[in-house]
Amino acid sequence: MSPVTALQRALAAEHAALHVYGTLGARTSASATPTLFTDVTAAYTSHRARRDQLTALLRDHGAEPVAAEAAYELPSPLDTPAQVTGAALDVEQSCTATYAWLVGQTSGADRRWAVTALTDTAVRELTFRGSPEIFPGRGEHTDR
Repeated sequence: MSPVTALQRALAAEHAALHVYGTLGARTSASATPTLFTDVTAAYTSHRARRDQLTALLRDHGAEPVAAEAAYELPSPLDTPAQVTGAALDVEQSCTATYAWLVGQTSGADRRWAVTALTDTAVRELTFRGSPEIFPGRGEHTDR
């Protein structure tokens, strides 16, 4: 697989993450759940920056970045803070797996960028009650 194709796949994952986080933000409250609201907002901001960085990387490679889908499947239900937290954790775990995969598909500056993104998403999992992993994004090694 070419690095451009791999970067496109990561960009598609970021588009999906932003869509979900936009919904999660609408399901939180700065007054009722201030910590969750702050964490979801920070995650949204981080994923938006990653999307913009991936867009720039792809353009630097001479590629037209993949556009966001018209709609994405949303987790449900999202009626309680625990459900919102769980959905945010799912997004971060998915992005961590995507970036772990991207590390293996790229080299040089693109790989260094992917490692930074992987680290960021793996650490953010902890914000949403995730567990530390020896090899983030590589589920088969989590018990070692």
